[in-house]
Amino acid sequence: MSRTTGTAQRTETVGTDAGEARITWHPAEGARLVLAVGHGAGGGIEARDLRALAAVLPERGVSVALVEQPWRVAGKKVAPAPRTLDTGWRGLWPALTVPGLPVVAGGRSAGARVACRTGAELGARAVLALSFPLHPPGRPEKSRADELLGAALPTLVVQGGRDPFGRPEEFPQGQHGLVEVPHADHGFAVPKKAPLTEDQAMELLIGAVASWLDGLT
Repeated sequence: MSRTTGTAQRTETVGTDAGEARITWHPAEGARLVLAVGHGAGGGIEARDLRALAAVLPERGVSVALVEQPWRVAGKKVAPAPRTLDTGWRGLWPALTVPGLPVVAGGRSAGARVACRTGAELGARAVLALSFPLHPPGRPEKSRADELLGAALPTLVVQGGRDPFGRPEEFPQGQHGLVEVPHADHGFAVPKKAPLTEDQAMELLIGAVASWLDGLT
């Protein structure tokens, strides 16, 4: 395990059975919990929602750990099968618990699915699902609702109002909370003509997540 420390964050490389994963820590002074979030299958931790959470939540007492799966660290362009993603997440989980704080398992898109599938077994405090891919675009019959409903932990879904992987009104009833970001797509981008700006969309997302995390502690 190797670490590189910067002024505002530190990066940690963790060996797993799926290869080397990487955690970029955005620590909070006097942190009360850790929010660990993984990326999707089509991008990395540079996603706008992950960057926004990492920039703001540490000021509110939440350390944010942005997790890069081994396939991204290795420079590959295509994500592996879900089982391999789960293996990578399980392998890096012990590093997330080192601060001795409750850990909320989270992710966007494919990362949200991983968090839902593994959160309970790993002892996560809760699950944050950003842009949960309820089904492939145009294929509502290929539902992944069982993964979401099977999380067996307090869960918050934050979903774009025009997400082709599942609009908010398509989600089943369950124990999870659901927050809509109006007009946003799967990456939480909003059209230029929308009645809210991208900054306002991110403020809505951050506010919803921060309030939910406050409720957990």
